Amino acid sequence: MHSWRRILSTLALLSSAVAVPASSSVTSAPAASPTVPYASDDPNYPLWNEDENIIPEAIRGTLGASILGPQNIPMELQNPDLLAPPTTDSGSLPNFKWPFSLSHNRLQTGGWARQQNINDMSVATDLAGVNMRLEVGAIREMHWHNDGEWAYVIQGDIRISTVTPDGQVYVGDVSQGDIWYFPAGYPHSIQAKNTSAGGAEFLLVFDSGSFSEDSTFLLTDWLAHVPKEVIAKNFQVNISAFDHIPASELYIFPSTPPPLNIESDMVIPNDTPMPFTFAMSQVNATQAPGGSYKVVDTRTFPVSTTVCSAEVTVEVGGMRELHWHPTEPEWTFFVSGQARITVYGSSAQANTMDFQAGDIAYIPPSYGHYVENTGNSTLLFLEIFRSGLFQDISLTQWLALTPPELVKAHLGLDDATIASFSRVKQEVVGPAH
Repeated sequence: MHSWRRILSTLALLSSAVAVPASSSVTSAPAASPTVPYASDDPNYPLWNEDENIIPEAIRGTLGASILGPQNIPMELQNPDLLAPPTTDSGSLPNFKWPFSLSHNRLQTGGWARQQNINDMSVATDLAGVNMRLEVGAIREMHWHNDGEWAYVIQGDIRISTVTPDGQVYVGDVSQGDIWYFPAGYPHSIQAKNTSAGGAEFLLVFDSGSFSEDSTFLLTDWLAHVPKEVIAKNFQVNISAFDHIPASELYIFPSTPPPLNIESDMVIPNDTPMPFTFAMSQVNATQAPGGSYKVVDTRTFPVSTTVCSAEVTVEVGGMRELHWHPTEPEWTFFVSGQARITVYGSSAQANTMDFQAGDIAYIPPSYGHYVENTGNSTLLFLEIFRSGLFQDISLTQWLALTPPELVKAHLGLDDATIASFSRVKQEVVGPAH
């Protein structure tokens, strides 16, 4: 009996100790304190550029040491953020850089071609590229392939043609800054015009990372492997008509330039529902605080259903803002200038690489990144996606449109800073204030 009284007495004391008077109010929680150290303010600029007359060292601040063994100095001058990476880099991501200068070149009479595919950059599973050159009048022979082909004219003037499965025809001209697209399996031709000295050079991008320029279906290669009796029967002409067909593929070969008047080059007038070329060079770029951009996808070039693109310029000191692409990888080609990219791949994985004209970057879906102009001239590059529709998510816009208290809790920013974030995508930002 006495033990039960002691228990009841103890419970009463505990109850009175924790009871909150009706007149009192609950106070807010104390200000959050950091659960991890604050990020370092150490500068992480590139430590040199490719034009400097120095011996690069694997040293950043108090980290690293000199190199005692052999060095490839030109390569290390071009890649300061590989030899002496920012202290913000962490872990190891798959290589996401490939220079066309390292691609084996296929030389032909009338031009050349070099390619990048998954064999060169294993992370590039969804897109591959070819850099091709044709002298005046030269032809990339009539052919087709299993993958869709998107193209951008780097320099010169070109005439292309295609025939659809419904027997419709399209013949078109493109110039520097213009693009074309052929769906998978559509036969087509590419020929350099004589309206610009030296012919033409262009970029081809295919919607498969395993594409190989050496495995396309070529007109001459096919007929060289069909009995001539069968060829004559197919075309319903005398077999002697095929006395001079090539015994092997032509691939790239010289020829007479196409006529200036495109109508005189047509068997019948163009009758496809949609054009297979797009004059991107004639589109006014959207101006941004640090440069400009043009987006071309199925909203403006409806035939290009598997590949879309953005042409971006970044002024000196500016950068393509921190962003990511939700579902599609980005195949980036640098036309002119110098840049660096840090790619964030989750799980504290982040690597920085440097890029020059003619280089390719490949950024997997949802990987956060920026493209910073590290040179002394305007940076021009192409963002190319395996999608009919261009999409990106801006870090700044995301934070600007998120409840401010959430942003403050994550990043410790003050109200004025959060309020200054742009609620509209900037795409390209200028130098820091």
